[in-house]
Amino acid sequence: MNTLEYIINDIEPLNLNAKMKEAQIVFKHLTYSHLPVVHDGDYVGCIAENDAYCFDGDKQLSDFRYAIEPFHVLSNANWLDTLKTFAVHNCNIIPVLGEDNQYLGYYELNDIMGIFNSTPFLNESGGIIVVEKEIQDYSFSEICQIVESNKAHIFGLFVSRTSETKVEVTLKIGQSSLNSIVQTFRRYNYTVVSQHDEDKFMEDLKDRSKYLDKYLNI
Repeated sequence: MNTLEYIINDIEPLNLNAKMKEAQIVFKHLTYSHLPVVHDGDYVGCIAENDAYCFDGDKQLSDFRYAIEPFHVLSNANWLDTLKTFAVHNCNIIPVLGEDNQYLGYYELNDIMGIFNSTPFLNESGGIIVVEKEIQDYSFSEICQIVESNKAHIFGLFVSRTSETKVEVTLKIGQSSLNSIVQTFRRYNYTVVSQHDEDKFMEDLKDRSKYLDKYLNI
């Protein structure tokens, strides 16, 4: 996906020699978490809204250069790396740089999230399965083989959690009977973390539990 079409240039980046009150005024009129800062045409970093209001408005941004965060993405970055940058820096705006540190504009979080929302992983109908296995025993190729052996298609999968011993993988699967896929995962010694209404294995366990309770109460 081409993210360059989402670059925005409707606000001028702040100059490093500008007074902090200029940043404070801009923040009052916008909902951005950060504002880009440049010096002699080169990108310096971003000043956070919370920091801007804490500093003396009559001083220059350069007086607080230690608080300017240099995060950014390059113009050739893919949308997933860009989304990760948003998450790592807890921001809703990310400057985009071209060659030689040239400031091109910025991305808004909502626009990049819109790209993610348009992927089949989110907007296609299907089911979600979350499985868990010992970290040394799992493999993406095996997970894909299990799904495809049940004549289902995978729209996406990712590692959603890890620990020292186990890994959790979340899958988005096209419209199919999830029960057969769930049972196959169990046969391959995966723990199915997600709950599924059509899970016959769990229903059997519930029925047996009810029967045992009834027997013990006789």
